[in-house]
Amino acid sequence: MNMLTEAAVEKALDQKMSNVPYKMIGQDVSVYYGDKRALFDVNLNIRENTVTALIGPSGCGKSTFLRSLNRMNDTIDGCRVTGKISLDGDDIYDPDIDVVELRARVGMVFQKPNPFPKSIYENVSYGPRIHGLAKSKADLDQIVESSLQRAGLWNEVKDRVHESGTGLSGGQQQRLCIARAVAVSPEVILMDEPCSALDPIATAKVEELIHELRENYTIVIVTHSMQQAARVSQRTAMFHLGNLVEENDTDKMFTNPDDSRTQDYIMGRFG
Repeated sequence: MNMLTEAAVEKALDQKMSNVPYKMIGQDVSVYYGDKRALFDVNLNIRENTVTALIGPSGCGKSTFLRSLNRMNDTIDGCRVTGKISLDGDDIYDPDIDVVELRARVGMVFQKPNPFPKSIYENVSYGPRIHGLAKSKADLDQIVESSLQRAGLWNEVKDRVHESGTGLSGGQQQRLCIARAVAVSPEVILMDEPCSALDPIATAKVEELIHELRENYTIVIVTHSMQQAARVSQRTAMFHLGNLVEENDTDKMFTNPDDSRTQDYIMGRFG
């Protein structure tokens, strides 16, 4: 492919991505843990039905920003968030916002699989039940089955849905947690290093699942793996020392970043 053609393809991709609307908008987001400032005036917009990867060295603020998107930082004593984060135009830190409802709309999958010590069925049905999403047992059964199918787990567990979720393998447990997240019909799914505790085969299954989920959900993933960010995301944001260094199309970030710190991190010169 000659340079002219490459430039045309890149321009077409930029144009296509620029037409994708924003699902969440972060404006001048700063996070403080007591007197310590962990994030500095971050401006980052999350595009709808897109996988956005947050990368950067340990302690750079990427997980802090992720947890700000569904107010998980509220659970940490002394933590406060300034600036504005909106979901479909609504300020999620507005005092009138129902945080339980927010976390149903913006679900989360954590680094270590954390199924409830209950059956597979109860793990998935818990959210729909407390949110009143099922009118009958038949409705609940359908939600559980469709959620496990979306998580690529149904065929593996359909004959033992009433057995404990903690008896599954690590990779299956993580997909169960994804099924639990999608069961309440979220709009956004946050993933905080969802594959760091998994083996390569389980990681590949979760990555394949992320590709499929993007058709119906907006996904934000924190990852230490540059290869994973390149494989699963369409947009990438680089954090360093609590600052957003840059954000762009993933292909551009990994081939021609605007900031030398991004280049150095991707090349393994620090991190």
